[in-house]
Amino acid sequence: MKSILIKDTTSEERERIVADSIGKINGSCDGCAAGLAEMYQDYIDGRKEIRDINMIFAHDINRK
Repeated sequence: MKSILIKDTTSEERERIVADSIGKINGSCDGCAAGLAEMYQDYIDGRKEIRDINMIFAHDINRK
């Protein structure tokens, strides 16, 4: 499996990684795909790694 780290990918590859991932969950998610794409924009733009975004998201979910 190829690395998905920012340093190892282009923005186009990161956009495709996010799109492919969202596409795999889209069937079980009524209308949330757009919000997920927005959530991962920092990854696509090379500002935050996916793991960091996921950790923030998990932390926020656990606080509710």
